Amino acid sequence: MSQDSQAQLQFAQLGLSEPVMQAVTAIGYETPSPIQAATIPAMLEGRDVLGQAQTGTGKTAAFALPVLSNIDLQQIKPQALILAPTRELAIQVAEAFQSYSSKIPGFRVLPVYGGQPYGQQLSALRRGVHIVVGTPGRVIDHLDRSTLDLSELKTLVLDEADEMLRMGFIDDVEAVLKKLPEQRQVALFSATMPPQIRRIAQTYLQDPVEVTIQAKTTTSANIRQRYWWVSGMHKLDALTRILEVEPFDAMIIFARTKAGTEELASKLQARGLAAAAINGDMQQAQRERTIAMLKEGKLDILVATDVAARGLDVERISHVLNYDIPYDTESYVHRIGRTGRAGRSGEAILFATPREKGMLRQIERATRQPIEEMQLPSVEAVNDTRINKFTSRISETLGAGGLDFYRQLLERFESEQNVPAIEVAAALAKMLQGDTPFLLQPPVRAPREERAPRERFDRGDRPERGDRFDRNERGPRFERGQRREDGEGGFEQRPRRDVPPRGAPEQGMETYRISVGHQHGVKPANIVGAIANEAGLESRFIGRIDIHDDFSLLDLPAQMPSDVLSHLQKVWVSGQQLQMRALAPGEDTNPAPRPFKPRFDKRGPGGPGGPGGPRRGGPGGPGGHGGDRGGDRDSRPPRRDGFKPRGPRSY
Repeated sequence: MSQDSQAQLQFAQLGLSEPVMQAVTAIGYETPSPIQAATIPAMLEGRDVLGQAQTGTGKTAAFALPVLSNIDLQQIKPQALILAPTRELAIQVAEAFQSYSSKIPGFRVLPVYGGQPYGQQLSALRRGVHIVVGTPGRVIDHLDRSTLDLSELKTLVLDEADEMLRMGFIDDVEAVLKKLPEQRQVALFSATMPPQIRRIAQTYLQDPVEVTIQAKTTTSANIRQRYWWVSGMHKLDALTRILEVEPFDAMIIFARTKAGTEELASKLQARGLAAAAINGDMQQAQRERTIAMLKEGKLDILVATDVAARGLDVERISHVLNYDIPYDTESYVHRIGRTGRAGRSGEAILFATPREKGMLRQIERATRQPIEEMQLPSVEAVNDTRINKFTSRISETLGAGGLDFYRQLLERFESEQNVPAIEVAAALAKMLQGDTPFLLQPPVRAPREERAPRERFDRGDRPERGDRFDRNERGPRFERGQRREDGEGGFEQRPRRDVPPRGAPEQGMETYRISVGHQHGVKPANIVGAIANEAGLESRFIGRIDIHDDFSLLDLPAQMPSDVLSHLQKVWVSGQQLQMRALAPGEDTNPAPRPFKPRFDKRGPGGPGGPGGPRRGGPGGPGGHGGDRGGDRDSRPPRRDGFKPRGPRSY
C-alpha cells in the first residue's frame, strides 16, 4: 500500500472508537502518519498486518489505537499481547496505551519484563488486565508458570521483530505464537525483513495486509549530523569542551560497554555535570528513577548502552553523542533516533578515529545524509562561554532579589576591614570557584588534537625501542640473521633477532593471547588498529606486542569488560579470527621450536638422516655424514632481500 494515497486522511476518518478519538484529539493528533493511515483500518477489520517501517514513524499508535478501539472492558483476561525486545520499549508502549486510553475508564494495561519482581506482576494478572506488554523471556516465564492466560486473546503484536531476532529472542517469539488461540489477529512490525522474520510472517500470519513505508532517508531530516576526528586528545577532554560550548537541553551519550557508561558518567559528575548512567546491570527501579529524573530536568546527561536506550523517548533530548562509534550502521540509526522525534530538531555528534573512516562512510551511505566534520571548540570559545555563564549567574542572582542580609554583611566587612567592594567580590568569586582554574590555559601552539589528523601513529603510540619489532615491520627491508642449524641454510651472518623473553606486564596491564602471527602476515599496526577500532580503546593504552609464528601476545589494560573481550574473540585480522583470551598464570609464552623440514627439491641428497653436505662446525646436517653440496655455502653472496618471516611452505 502506498503512503501517498493515504496522506490526506484525518484520524476522524479511520473508524476509531469515540473514547479513543477523544484521547487522540486531546493529545493533539490530527493527521495520521503513513503507517498509521495504512494500518489502523486493516486492524480494525481484524486483518493480520505485516508492517515494515523505521523507528520513529508512529508504529505504536498504528497498532495501539485499533487495539483499544476493539477492547471489551467486561473481559478481564488479556485480550491483546504486545511483545517488545527490551524492557524500555515495553514500558514506553505501556505508557502509550495509558495515554491513548485516557477517556476509557477502567482500562488496565500491564508491562511485564525481566528485572521486575514477579509478585507485582502476579497480583496485577490475578486482578485482571486487558492488555499485556512484555519482553519475550518474561512472557514465556509466565506462560510456563500458567500465570498468563491467553485463552481470550484477540490480538498479538510483534514490535521491532528484527531487533528481537538480533537479540536472540526469536525462539521465544515462536514459542508464544504456538500458544495462541486458533482465531486471533497478528500484527508484525519490523524495520527490516530478514529471511527469518519473513518465514515467521509466512507461517503465522494469514493473508496479511502488507504495509511498507519507504522513507527518503533512514534518519530524520530534522537531525543535523556531525563528526569529530579523535586524533590524540583525550576523548573526555574533548567531550567536556563540547558540553561547555554546545547549547543543549538534554543529551544521551552512547558508550559501547556497561562499564564504559558507569566510568564516563562518574567522570562527568566529577566535572560538575548532572549525568547518570543507564545500562543492563542496573535494577529496574533505579533505571526508571533515572529516566524520570531526565524527564523532570533533574538530569541533563544520560550515558547509555545501545540496548538500554532502545525505545527511550524523552522530549527534552536535543542531542545524541556517540562517544564510541557503534559496531554497525543500524545501531547508529537507532541511537540518533532518540532525538529529532515528532518533528522536533535534533543534533547528532559522532567521535571517530581515522581508523574508523570506513565505518563513518558506511554510516553516511546507510543514512543517505552527509555527516559534516565539526571543529572542536577552541580554548578561547570555552573561556568565553565560562565568562558569559558566570556573568549571567550574577545577573540572575541580582534579579532574583533577597540580597539585603548579604549586602549589610558585606558593607560591615568593607568598613571594618577597609577593603574595597571590588576586592570583596573577587574574593567571593574565588571562594566559589575553589582551586580549579576558572579559565583553560591557551596552548603555545595549536595542539596536535586540534589539527587535521594524519593516517599514522603518533610517535608516542609506538613501542619503546627495547620492544621494537624486526625491520620488516617498517618496510620492505629485512634484517639478515643466522640460519638455524636445522637443515634450512647456513649463512654465518648476524644472529637472528628472536622475540626477547617476556616478563610480567606493567602494573595495571594484563597479557592476552591472540591466534594470529607472522605466518598470517600480521603486523603490529594491524593488531593495534583492530583493537583500537573494535574495542574503542585508544592506541596509547595498548602495550607491548610480541608476534610469533602462529600466535601473538599483547598487553592490554587489566579487567577489560567481558563483553568487549567476547567481541574481540570474534574479530578477524589478516584472515584469522583473534580468539583472544587472557594468558593463564604460568603459561609458557615462548613459541614452540620450528620443525625441521629438509629441502629435497634443490639441495640434493643432503639433510638429516642422509649423506648431507658438511655443515659449519662439523659433519653434515643432523644425522648426516657429509656430502657434495655443503662445503661452499658460506661463500655464497647474501640474498638481496634478506630472509622473510617463515610461513607455510610447500615442499
